[in-house]
Amino acid sequence: MEPMEPDVNKDKGRVTRDGIRIYQPGDFAGMHAAGQVTAQILDEVAEHVFPGQTTGAIDDFIRKRVEELGTTSATIGYKGYQHASCISVNHVVCHGIPGDKKVKDGDILNIDVTVIKDGWFGDSSRMYVAGKMSRKAERLVQVTHDALMKGIEAVKPGNTFGDIGHAIQTYAESQRMSVVRDFCGHGLGRVFHAPPNVLHYGRPGTREVLEEGMFFTIEPMINLGRPETKVLSDDWTAVTRDKSLSAQFEHSIGVTADGCEIFTLSPGNMFHPTYKTA
Repeated sequence: MEPMEPDVNKDKGRVTRDGIRIYQPGDFAGMHAAGQVTAQILDEVAEHVFPGQTTGAIDDFIRKRVEELGTTSATIGYKGYQHASCISVNHVVCHGIPGDKKVKDGDILNIDVTVIKDGWFGDSSRMYVAGKMSRKAERLVQVTHDALMKGIEAVKPGNTFGDIGHAIQTYAESQRMSVVRDFCGHGLGRVFHAPPNVLHYGRPGTREVLEEGMFFTIEPMINLGRPETKVLSDDWTAVTRDKSLSAQFEHSIGVTADGCEIFTLSPGNMFHPTYKTA
């Protein structure tokens, strides 16, 4: 998990004893606007994913659209990172660096984009396929998508972050897949990363209690093989140790009075690579 950043929104809401900011009802609109820019870019990038395309060219398109839509990339310059997206191919779990490598037929890609709009951060990622997916990749992508949605279903005031992790873990493991434990979701709002750490595994009824006004991401990484990862020498790219395929989906959400609002829903219902409704 990235180190927590100072919260520049100290004059709004309150902070729980666990350091989690509780935002005001009016703040949902800002998060929704930022999330929808991110979701629009992720919709538009789909036609740029095809065999023979480079991940660098995909990132160039994303960088251009971030600027054209009047927003700022949260990742360019973040801890020295110089790209508008992370693009993670096949056994890359997360934080894949765009470059000259061409994607091949059947490759699966996670593309992760975060923009800043009017001071609010919109953070989302989803899976894409170049050409035709193999049956095992298709199953992994589907299970990962469904695991995210089961985690989101557990979000409502009075439940806990352990309930979210438990919902994701039990579903993924019931499908004989594993949950990455080295990376997690995070709070966000007017900062990129803030408390809490949103684990994608856990026991029900444990960890912090969910309250209306909490903003955070849920972004499970699911592996076909074992859960262990390693970070390559570039200090960014995380891969599966056993080189098994990995997939990830991410939404930014806000806890409401009776559930949650997903800020990063796809405008074109393209969140799933087969364009199933998000």
